[in-house]
Amino acid sequence: MSAPAAGTEAVTLERRSVSGELLGRVLLDPAVFAVPVNVPLLHQVVTAQLAARRAGTHSTRTRAEVRGGSAKPYRQKGTGRARQGSIRAPHFAGGGIALGPKPRSYAQRTPKKMVRQALRCALSARASAGGLRLVDRWGFAVPRTKDAVAALGALGCSGKVLVVLERADEAARRSFANLRQVVTVPADQLSAYDVLGADVVVFTDATLPGTAVPLEGAATGQAAGAPSAPDDEPGGEAA
Repeated sequence: MSAPAAGTEAVTLERRSVSGELLGRVLLDPAVFAVPVNVPLLHQVVTAQLAARRAGTHSTRTRAEVRGGSAKPYRQKGTGRARQGSIRAPHFAGGGIALGPKPRSYAQRTPKKMVRQALRCALSARASAGGLRLVDRWGFAVPRTKDAVAALGALGCSGKVLVVLERADEAARRSFANLRQVVTVPADQLSAYDVLGADVVVFTDATLPGTAVPLEGAATGQAAGAPSAPDDEPGGEAA
């Protein structure tokens, strides 16, 4: 999963309303959106995140666990066939499985600092590629897919879209739920895998990581400089 290199220059982003009206521009936190992209780190963290999703419940029976086969199938000598002690040996049809999978955990230990830095790298890569959007708030009174489609169109979103929401914004989550190309994630569960898997990442004032500085126009909430998460933790991730 390759990612474009991000520089250390200042990254600005347009701040719009849900109808697409330009409200101004904000200067994104360079500690989150302008860090050098460490591809090996991204690979290690994303691999660990995917491994943690595996259930690990696969199981096969050994020759000690299959039924039958306790009697010797035929006499030792005189038949012209190879000597056999049980029809439940692995080379018999219906026999046990040799070296088959057993229930196990695939989880890998990943230090929190690596997980956080991987998220910063992913966000920086998307910022350098122009794949970020910022909306002041969704403001859906009731869940409605038509309103969600109109909002994404007004924001210029295309391809696979990741919408980062507040946990309490249930109306927005349900509005996007029926759109196949849209994935929603709570801000505290944002991961590098989610960011890299999307063409466009949409934040609100309340879910934008780091501290954003308004450059022009009216700004409230996060865009006015109220961080949604500490500078060293731009979102939550499960390793």
